[in-house]
Amino acid sequence: MKGQAIRVMVVVLVAALEAGGVTLEELAARMERLERKVAAYEARYGPLDEGATAGKARSVGRSAKAAMPGETLPAGGDAASIDAAYGVGGAAGGGGSGWWERTTLGGYGEMHLQLGDREEIDFHRWVLFLNHKFNERVRLRSELELEHSIAGEGKGGEIELEQAFVEFDLGRGLWAKAGLFLLRVGMLNEVHEPNTFFGTERNPVEREIIPTTWWEGGVGLNQVLENGLHWDLALHSALDVPTSGDNAYRIRSGRRKVSKAPASDAAVTGRLRYTGVPGLDLSVFGQYQNDVTQTAGSETNRALFGGAAADFRRGGFGLRGLVGYWDIGGREPAALGADQQYGCFLEPSYTWLIGEEARVGLFARYNFYRYSMDDVDQFDVGANFWPIDNVVFKADYSHIDPEGEAAENVFNLGVGYSF
Repeated sequence: MKGQAIRVMVVVLVAALEAGGVTLEELAARMERLERKVAAYEARYGPLDEGATAGKARSVGRSAKAAMPGETLPAGGDAASIDAAYGVGGAAGGGGSGWWERTTLGGYGEMHLQLGDREEIDFHRWVLFLNHKFNERVRLRSELELEHSIAGEGKGGEIELEQAFVEFDLGRGLWAKAGLFLLRVGMLNEVHEPNTFFGTERNPVEREIIPTTWWEGGVGLNQVLENGLHWDLALHSALDVPTSGDNAYRIRSGRRKVSKAPASDAAVTGRLRYTGVPGLDLSVFGQYQNDVTQTAGSETNRALFGGAAADFRRGGFGLRGLVGYWDIGGREPAALGADQQYGCFLEPSYTWLIGEEARVGLFARYNFYRYSMDDVDQFDVGANFWPIDNVVFKADYSHIDPEGEAAENVFNLGVGYSF
């Protein structure tokens, strides 16, 4: 076993011992699972680099493995990427190797069934990752997504380019990127493969307030320090929210997805994240945009967004929480009651290992959010079953109670995968 892989297993073993109440048989099963994951990783990306250090580790966007409910990545790692966790970054490059040896594929998909007050079955997403390593310092990350199974005129789905950016290694753990990328805000905006979170549907706070999935075009810098502190800063295209109709000043409706989007106003986004303690992931993030309507009118609707997220895991127990808040300037948003939009959720969970590889997890989640001009309370409860780490089956119940409207009761079933 390579030195880096051994260090990873030691961290996992220490975390398991600290959790308490773990039998030797369970520890042996977890070690076997970890060895299989390391072998699969090496088969896909090449041998782990014994010289890799935490200072070299960083998030490289999406990859084959992200932290799942009930699991913890090594200290200093980035839950968005196994590359960051192991301190490596894809297949070995250079040395005259063919392009195919430096190009990797991945992806994920999920299908949902809703019953009760909503009745619908939908293959929600099919996603393909295509990444390429030009050399040791320059990489391409890209992601193509088909939503709702079929796209075209009069069809319910669409094909979207969700990521396409080039990264540059500037040394000392510092990276620059340019292109189309997911913003580093919230918990799910970067890492939303279905096997990495509880619930068939993504939580409504991150859907409406973040608004996941949210990408823009621009440039960015990020760095992971040896003490587990990460920082990110990006200058990019901005939201363009409507000012009239049912979606007036709705944040989610302002996403233009870099498709001939207006460029009269830019936005800046930043994040600080700490992962220096095993099982703990803390972050604060924010954005500023001078005119969220991009109308260049007589009145500027400046927008300021701020939020924080926490993810704690110890043994099988998990606790996640998030808050987000928008403040939009201008007389019209204030008159409509849309100048302040915010939300929060709290999600406790517990996950058990079944046999050598399968797991089952139970969760409950309370959500409150105010978007556009509506207040909504929502309570979710349910279970995930992973026969293997990369495949998940989900069943849950949602009680959705918008202010001034009839409550909805929805039963959700889902299946998902990632690789």
